[in-house]
Amino acid sequence: MPKTYELTGLGNAIVDVIAKVEESFLADYEITKGSMTLIDETRAKGLYDALGVAHEVSGGSAANTMAGFASFGGKGAFMGKVANDQLGGIFTHDMRAEGVHFATPPLANGPETARCMIVVTPDAQRSMSTYLGASVEFSESDVDEALIADSQIIYLEGYLFDKDAAKKAYYRATKAAKAAGTKVALSLSDSFCVDRHRADFLKLIENDVDILFANEAEILSLFQTKSFEEAATQIKGKCEVAVLTRSEKGSVIVSASENISVAIQPVADVMDTTGAGDQYAAGFLFGYARNMPLARCGALGSLAAAEVISHIGPRPETSLAKLAHEKLGLPQAA
Repeated sequence: MPKTYELTGLGNAIVDVIAKVEESFLADYEITKGSMTLIDETRAKGLYDALGVAHEVSGGSAANTMAGFASFGGKGAFMGKVANDQLGGIFTHDMRAEGVHFATPPLANGPETARCMIVVTPDAQRSMSTYLGASVEFSESDVDEALIADSQIIYLEGYLFDKDAAKKAYYRATKAAKAAGTKVALSLSDSFCVDRHRADFLKLIENDVDILFANEAEILSLFQTKSFEEAATQIKGKCEVAVLTRSEKGSVIVSASENISVAIQPVADVMDTTGAGDQYAAGFLFGYARNMPLARCGALGSLAAAEVISHIGPRPETSLAKLAHEKLGLPQAA
């Protein structure tokens, strides 16, 4: 029997606050350029006040991927935790408006809905300071095993590994996926995240993950090497497919039988790299869910990443189904 959902994402439910800043802002507020740093509520309020005028939009890595997946025309769902507050209501509305099924019960008592302050410097590099709030209260009881069984693929966001309860939820989700014949995809999310959870990630990859997403810094961190070629060799065979993104160098798709190099889609003016990896995953997984060749999956990933870095914000502003039809010849009804 066909499954209702092609892809279900599990991850942090976050509202992104995005602002353009000068390089000096990073130094003034001790922000590590190009990385994601976890912050507490006090720091979150201070940074929010310092940013001034900002663009606010529902985000979170896996949630962004699901929004992109829906923009391609994919049938998707999301599991994540928000609080029963204003930002939680905004996040819920935004996900459903994107066409993504979202029914995780909100947190009645506890921390507020998560938010991520993203500062974008003139070189379009983004640096993130994240207050995880209610998002890390996601636990085993929030894992909808029936939804997982009714999905072709589940997509796990590595950021959520920072809390033990959420980590246990992931293990329950992967167990349910394996029992139902559902594929498991994992994003390593951030090199600092890999540093914190290297052993857990390696165990998960070798035992449960079918599709791995990592950028160059993350895969180097995973195998503690400075050689991309060595890291690509080490990941081969540990999972069905490893998708390694390298910014302007394109990406490399590693399977048991071959390595496929995928070129970037040209962008006239890079505005903001926020969400590039998330949207690459959306394109790749859309193609994968529809049994397209790996090279075509990578091309869809590059297309989605190019769209999102051409404007401010982590989610597509142009229909990715329309772009895939115009640039790659995919039927618009896909």
